[in-house]
Amino acid sequence: MAEGLGRTVLYRHRYGRVWGLGDRSSPVVRTPAFISTEDDDDACKDIAAFHCKQTRTIPARITISTHHSLIAPAFDRPGPNMEASVGHVLPPSLDEANAGESADSGPLLPVSWQRLHHDSSLLDEDLQPSIVVLLDAVQLAAQPGKLVKAIQTLKHRFPGALLWTPGLGGPDNVAVLAWFGVDLFDTSRVRLALSTGHLLTSYGPRLPVGDEKLDMEDALHHYHQVIRSVQSAIETGTLRRLAQQQSLNSPRLVEHMRYFDSLVRTKVDVLRTHPSGIDTIEFMAQESHLDPEVCAWIEFMTERYCVPEGLDHTLILLPCSERKPYRLSKSHRKFIEAIASNGCHEVMVTSPLGLVPRDLEDVWPAAFYDIPVTGDWTGDELERIQSMTQSLVQRHNYRCVINHSGVEIDLDGIEVIDTRQGESSGARTSLQRLKEAVNHSKQEYELRRRKGESVNMDRFKSISRYLYGRDGWLDGCRIRGKPPRWRIERDGKQVALWLFDRAGFAFSKEAISSLFEHEILPCIHLKSSIKWKGDLHLGIIESYDENIRRGQDLLVLQDEKPIGLARSLAPGWEWAGTPGRLAKMHQKI
Repeated sequence: MAEGLGRTVLYRHRYGRVWGLGDRSSPVVRTPAFISTEDDDDACKDIAAFHCKQTRTIPARITISTHHSLIAPAFDRPGPNMEASVGHVLPPSLDEANAGESADSGPLLPVSWQRLHHDSSLLDEDLQPSIVVLLDAVQLAAQPGKLVKAIQTLKHRFPGALLWTPGLGGPDNVAVLAWFGVDLFDTSRVRLALSTGHLLTSYGPRLPVGDEKLDMEDALHHYHQVIRSVQSAIETGTLRRLAQQQSLNSPRLVEHMRYFDSLVRTKVDVLRTHPSGIDTIEFMAQESHLDPEVCAWIEFMTERYCVPEGLDHTLILLPCSERKPYRLSKSHRKFIEAIASNGCHEVMVTSPLGLVPRDLEDVWPAAFYDIPVTGDWTGDELERIQSMTQSLVQRHNYRCVINHSGVEIDLDGIEVIDTRQGESSGARTSLQRLKEAVNHSKQEYELRRRKGESVNMDRFKSISRYLYGRDGWLDGCRIRGKPPRWRIERDGKQVALWLFDRAGFAFSKEAISSLFEHEILPCIHLKSSIKWKGDLHLGIIESYDENIRRGQDLLVLQDEKPIGLARSLAPGWEWAGTPGRLAKMHQKI
C-alpha cells in the first residue's frame, strides 16, 4: 500500500467500488468522488475530494492535493499532496512509438496508452500508487476497445489505487465509468455543456427547463445526485442496471459496455460464487444476456457439468418459473406430482442461463436471477437452448428426452417426446401426457426410485462440483436434518451445513483436513512469522491461489499446514494490492 492516502473499500461490485478515504472507522470522503481543477469555482472545490493543478511546462507537471485530512495513520492534518511529471504523451494511434521521456512513478502515477506499452517500470512490484491518472482517456474513448482495455489493465495491475480519467466523466456516464472501475470525476464536460447553453444531466445534455439556471450550481446538483445514485447502486449490487440505463445515452457508451463485457468474460477472478449480499441478479434487457455471469454458467453447463450418477437415461425438460428455487413454485409442484419419480433427470429451460438442472437450482446465479417473462423467445435464446441441450445429450447416455418446456428441441439419434403439443405447461391434458411419458420411460428403462438421502447426496455432490470442481470431501458423509438447513456429517460429526441464503456450504473445523486432502478450496499461504488472529489482509499473506472469486471459501495454510478457513470479501483481481480486509476468518484450528 502506498504511504500517505488512508483508504479502505466499503462496498464493491465487480470493478465498481465505494472507497472510504481517511480513517477507516469514520471515513470523511466516499468515492466515486469529485476532483476539481483550476477552471472550477470555489463551490466545486469545496465539495471535491481532491484538487488538481497542472503547469504549462513541457513536459507538464501535475499536483493533486486535498483539504481533507487523509494522511494515515494520524489523520490530523490536510493531505496528502502528490506531484508527478506527465512525461511526453503521444496520441494513442501511435501505440508502436516510444514517446521518450516517461512520466514519473510514485504515489501519483500518470499513465498513457504509450506508457502501458513501453514502460517496463510499471511492472515493478514495489510500485503501488495511491492515484492513477489515465492521461489520454478522452482520446482512447474515441478508438474502439482501447478505453476499457486500458482501464481493466490498470485495475488489475494497481488494484489499490484510485483511478481518474481526466475530461471524460460527466453526469451522463458516471455509472458506466464506475462500472469499469473509475473512481474520480472532474467537471470538464459539465463546463463545456454550460458554455453551449446546456445542462449536462444523467440523460445527457439538454436545455434548462422552468426556473432552472444555466449555472454551475444547478449543473453540480445534477452531477452530485448521479454520483450518490452510483454509490447506492454499488452498495446494493445494482450498478450494472444503472450503467446499462446510462449507456443508452450514446452509441459509443453501448459500444464500450460490449467491449467491456467481452474482456470480463476472460477474467474468472472478477465474478462471485455466492450471492454475497445481493438478493437478485437482474437480466432485464437483452444487453444483460451478455453478462459474464451468464457466460460463465453456460460454459460450465456446456463443458464441465456432469449429471448425478445413474440419472442419465431419461431427461425431462421443464419450463422455468418466476419463483426460485423452481421446486417451490406452484407450477413445478404440479410437474413434480405428475412425474412422480426422482429417477429422472429434470432440467429447466430458461433465459438467459439456457439450462438449469434440478440438482443445481439452489446455486448462484440460478436461484437468484430475475427476468421479464413474456412467453416469447428470441432467435439467440432458442439457439442457446438448442446448443446447450445438444451438448448435454452428447456428453451423457440419455435414451429418452421428455420435452415439457414448450421450446422445440431437435436432437439427432434420440427420441424426443413433446408432452405440451401447443398447450400450456399446467394444462390438465399436457400434465397427463407428461405423466404417461414418464410411466412409459419407467417401464422401458426400469427407472428406480432413489432414497431421500441419496437424492440429497447427489444434489450436494453436483453443487460441490459446480463450486469447487470436485466432490471428494463428501465421500463417507451422511445427510441429516431437514430443509432448508441440511447437515452433512461424517462419523457422527458435522462437517458442513447447507445454507440456502448463501447458496453454499458452511464448513466446520471437522472439514478442514478433508478439504486439504482433496484439494477442494483455493489456498491462502500466511507468513511464517505471524500469528493469525483475525481477518486476512496483504500484510500477513505470503501467497495465494489465482482465480479467487468473491464470497468463495478459502483454505488458510501456514508452513504448508492447514490452520483454518476464510471467506473472500474481495474478488481475486483485488488481492494484488488492495488495502484493508480481503477475506474474513471463518474457522481456525
